[in-house]
Amino acid sequence: MTRAMSSSTTRPPHALALDAFCPLGARAGAGARAGVRAGALLGGLVALCLVSWGGGGGAAWAQVPEQEDLAVQNRSPREYDGVDVVERLGERLPLDLTFEDEGGAVVRLGDYFGKGKPVLITLVYFNCPMLCSMVLNGALEGMRELGWTPGEDFEVVTVSISPTETPALAREKKANYLERLGLPGAERGWHFLTGSGERSEHVKTLAAALGFGYRYDPSTQDYAHGAAIFFAAADGVITRYLYGVQFPAKQLRLALVEAGRGEVGSVVDKVLMRCFMYEPSHKKYGFYIWGAMRLGGALTVLILGGFLLWMWRGERRARAARLPS
Repeated sequence: MTRAMSSSTTRPPHALALDAFCPLGARAGAGARAGVRAGALLGGLVALCLVSWGGGGGAAWAQVPEQEDLAVQNRSPREYDGVDVVERLGERLPLDLTFEDEGGAVVRLGDYFGKGKPVLITLVYFNCPMLCSMVLNGALEGMRELGWTPGEDFEVVTVSISPTETPALAREKKANYLERLGLPGAERGWHFLTGSGERSEHVKTLAAALGFGYRYDPSTQDYAHGAAIFFAAADGVITRYLYGVQFPAKQLRLALVEAGRGEVGSVVDKVLMRCFMYEPSHKKYGFYIWGAMRLGGALTVLILGGFLLWMWRGERRARAARLPS
């Protein structure tokens, strides 16, 4: 008896969840077993979300180490006045702005929207000695692990904030990053833009629309700015900000699925969006236990409803079999 109890209580949650879908045996005690299995399904779903995230279940939110803003280290307060990121979630980007792409052609920002795909935006300058490269490298590593291809699943727009940088430099940077990304066809979906002359005002307008503050320092000939990347829906509405210089694939996936509004990602991705939520205090997506419980509750109701329907049909068949022919 003790051995039997031990083997049943050490089964993993996902195994218990699968039990809910197994055929029922004898009719006696079936209702009680269905209740237990429905409860196990809820536990299994929570465990599945935690396993898919790769974190433990000890807290409702996945703890993420804070990353210090490298751009403002060792600077006086006056030097980084206005060098911050003010989130403008829900606001629409001005898609009529024009820039020059890496081939020197004049393009509209709106050329990269309206295709039913989310858009990842980075504001950098290509001759940045440190921070911009770290942001782009972090985005590149996350995209490489993500396994989705720019141009097929989402668009990436990288815009230089320096009015002195040219399409030739943008072309060189694009070739370098595409080689490192190593995804065939990505050249159609990762766009490197510049804005010189009158178009430098368009760069400033885009930065202001995103809430991205930066400041030029003549003494060092570089820009003070924050470290963030931006996500927008296909209609140009800003949906999410991610901060720092490391962007794990799981964070990128959730941000892109959110910006995609159901148009990108698998069914599993869309289900996981119920289990995770962006937490402003952490500036990351974290496991949302109440969302997982609500989803598990809905599935439990469906399972119990299916069980009752099965019981009702079985009873009707039994009564029909007892009737004289």
